[in-house]
Amino acid sequence: MAYTADLHLHSPYAYACSKHLTLENVSARAKVKGIDLLATADFTHPKWREDLRSKLTPRGDGLFSFNGINNGIIFLLGAEVSCIYSQGGRPRRVHLLVFVPDFATVDRLCHRLTEKGNNLESDGRPILKMSARDFTGMALDINPAAVIIPAHVWTPWYGVFGTKSGFDSLEECFLDITPQIRAIETGLSSDPAMIWPIDELSQRTIVSFSDAHSPGKLGRELTVFQGEPSYQGFAEALASQGVEYTVEFYPEEGKYHYSGHRKCGVRQTPEETQNLGSRCPVCGRQITLGVLHRIASAYSGGTLGNLMPTKTDEDGFVRSNLGRPPFIRLVPLEEIIAGTLGRGPATKGVVTEYNRLTQELGSEIKILTSVGPPALERVAGEKLAQSILRARAGDVVVEPGFDGVFGKVQVNPRGSY
Repeated sequence: MAYTADLHLHSPYAYACSKHLTLENVSARAKVKGIDLLATADFTHPKWREDLRSKLTPRGDGLFSFNGINNGIIFLLGAEVSCIYSQGGRPRRVHLLVFVPDFATVDRLCHRLTEKGNNLESDGRPILKMSARDFTGMALDINPAAVIIPAHVWTPWYGVFGTKSGFDSLEECFLDITPQIRAIETGLSSDPAMIWPIDELSQRTIVSFSDAHSPGKLGRELTVFQGEPSYQGFAEALASQGVEYTVEFYPEEGKYHYSGHRKCGVRQTPEETQNLGSRCPVCGRQITLGVLHRIASAYSGGTLGNLMPTKTDEDGFVRSNLGRPPFIRLVPLEEIIAGTLGRGPATKGVVTEYNRLTQELGSEIKILTSVGPPALERVAGEKLAQSILRARAGDVVVEPGFDGVFGKVQVNPRGSY
């Protein structure tokens, strides 16, 4: 048994997030995407918490059914918090995902945070005036079953290993409580292969989620867990690397993959930054050091030459030589359709074709990973079917993102299948 989960998303109360992120909308979207388990997101926000409490029913296993739509989607109480503090003479900004099994724990955690002077009403992703270590300790003190996962660990500004305000190790950040950190989230600008070589992370489970700020971005990264969904099963899977596989964004598409300076249009590989330095060659200001540069700095010489070798199966799954759970890099179906039709992803023709394909062939994740060529050609037509198969095989053209600018990934128009 296995189930597909997206456990990093947001609510209408989170800053710079869509007002359409209602339980009704994300539940319906999850069904089309092929997601079984969603995080509620933002349970620290008082108004959203009221909505969650009125619309979710406990199943008795630490997960919740949604009263509004009986489509099989279940929910896990989860939120993201932003810890902003000073440590080691430096400002630190670390985003954490927190999961708990019941509303009683949510209430106690929110009460404790409010007592300490944190404003939970201004943002669904609250800014906390406390360290990542202290927040983790507080959550575990309230309920030892709480789960804490450092979010998008390499992101320059808010990742635990970020170049702007992060740490050089988990232990430097979480101190005595480090053994309680059982998993890490890759983030959009990296994938598991970029984490496998790091000794400190060899026993941590690697998860990937969408960090969706709108319903359309749901499921762009996913984790398929082993077993049947329950809170205890989820926690045990994190403790034992019980992941079937993860679905990954192409990391080059992430907006902090390469280093660079957006204002001057400067984009650099780690090797270029090593040779040219970290100042913008146009204006002389400090560039934003990207995820790939940060990972390269973990290896001798600051290059990527020591990355662990991988092999890619015919079905597109990337596997390590050490038996870590595999992953597959995918291009969202709407983007493949848009590229094939020569239209924008949000246009009526693309949306209509997306809905037709998912109605006739099944969920998006099924179409992207497992529907065979004959069925694809019969329903989608030869041209679109070949685009889906090329994307599945990794036959893409990539323009990497940098300094807050998303990269571009397109199916290779000259490929053949």
